[in-house]
Amino acid sequence: MGKGGSMSEGVIKKIIISYTYVAIWIFLSFTVIVYNKYILDRKMYNWPYPISLTMIHMAFCTSLAFLLVRVFKVVEPISMSRDVYLSSVVPIGALYSVSLWLSNSAYIYLSVSFIQMLKALMPVAVYSIGVLFKKESFKSETMANMVSISLGVGVAAYGEARFDTWGVILQLGAVVFEATRLVMIQILLTSKGISLNPITSLYYVAPCCLVFLSVPWIVVEYPVLTAAPTFNFDFVIFGTNSLCAFALNLAVFLLVGKTSALTMNVAGVVKDWLLIAFSWSVIKDTVTSLNLFGYGLAFLGVAYYNHSKLRALNAKETQKKTAQSDEEQGRLLEEREGDGMGKRNEQHN
Repeated sequence: MGKGGSMSEGVIKKIIISYTYVAIWIFLSFTVIVYNKYILDRKMYNWPYPISLTMIHMAFCTSLAFLLVRVFKVVEPISMSRDVYLSSVVPIGALYSVSLWLSNSAYIYLSVSFIQMLKALMPVAVYSIGVLFKKESFKSETMANMVSISLGVGVAAYGEARFDTWGVILQLGAVVFEATRLVMIQILLTSKGISLNPITSLYYVAPCCLVFLSVPWIVVEYPVLTAAPTFNFDFVIFGTNSLCAFALNLAVFLLVGKTSALTMNVAGVVKDWLLIAFSWSVIKDTVTSLNLFGYGLAFLGVAYYNHSKLRALNAKETQKKTAQSDEEQGRLLEEREGDGMGKRNEQHN
């Protein structure tokens, strides 16, 4: 703080950069969600092939990641054995492929606003699966918070004007698979000391996703696509859509790397409210009062969860600094005692 309580130029610059990263991530996430909805919805572009769309994204990301890693050498590949790849990356790729497939499929049946409301269940799924795999400790206070989020989403679902059971099943399945993927990343990669940024993660995971998606694609969508009399495929639309999906991965890296995962969670809440407003005002989706009331309850639960995580993180940092300070003081005391003993020995001599 400078004179009169004003902030220094360095602090202001840091705040502006942080908010810029947040704005970029919100814009790209917003764009990808709305773009995917536009392509998949039968009332819009009318290309209802979610597996094919996901495979196009993965093929594009695989190609671009290969160029950035192997040709242009923007980042170095991670040293990884075949056993680690098969035991860690492959399961994560399988979970990611199913998560993307189900979440893209939900856009055919549900409104953008309602999907964002259902995504509020992500902390519930991550915490529950973390407890199941013993990566999180069970706490009654946290579980009560999870119940409040679930209750809010339940009220929002009850008030949904375009409720579709199959669409809800698909989106809830996507949430479960994505939450499992996040926990597995912590278990399989972090425990082995492997850290992947979005470019290297796409370099290793995207080809894996492509292979896994090809199995349901051959069974479910390939026969329909070949039997269709016309093939409505615009290279500009699908190319820009894939580029946005790739850019979103880079934006995630910038946001988490330059700020924190908690900042991303808070920014995600802002993005969800913007998408709900956009869905209601521009796409003309019906958003009921009960929808908003239920999501408001879930929003408060998520906000409290983020606040609790921040408080726990601050407490951990304080404890770490205190331990370091105590260690430093102990070392100084030992040095002083050693100097005192040395001086006494000199006097005796």
